[in-house]
Formats: sequence, C-alpha cells, structure tokens
Amino acid sequence: MKCSARLTNSFAGEWELYVVTDGTSLDWPEHSFERTAPVPTLQERADALALLGYSAADDAAWEWQEIPSGVMDRVELLASVNVQPMGGSA
Repeated sequence: MKCSARLTNSFAGEWELYVVTDGTSLDWPEHSFERTAPVPTLQERADALALLGYSAADDAAWEWQEIPSGVMDRVELLASVNVQPMGGSA
C-alpha cells in the first residue's frame, strides 16, 4: 500500500512530518522536528519516516509547493513523497 508523507511548517513555523493514510487525520502517524529552521535534511526525513514505520517508495522524490496561507502574506511550505510501510512492497 502506497501512502503519501508530507513535510510542512506548522502555523507556529515548526517543521512536522505526517503520513496520510486511509484513516482520519487524527490517526495519521506524525513526527515533529521541534524547530523552525533549518529545513529537515533528506536523512532526517528518512529517519523520521522510519520511526513512523515507513520508507520512501522506490524512485520517489520529494516535491515542494508554496501555499499562500492568507495571513499577513505568510507562505506555508509543503513537501510530499510517496511512501510505503517498512518491509512492504509498492
């Protein structure tokens, strides 16, 4: 089963990673990096995914988007990558 992992800066500006699953958003696995800068490295993201029981899908690459928040010209950054459960197949 492939899912999508998302890395975003929260309203407070701290980086967090979560995995979008079939469950409700309250049940999505998540990891907070507890910092506003710098952006978590690829290795930090891979380590966080592993803690949540996931890994990037084969040939997956992080894709970035800028999303206007509508608050004081603030822009939220969102990165996403396809993931799969650890030990699972695509």
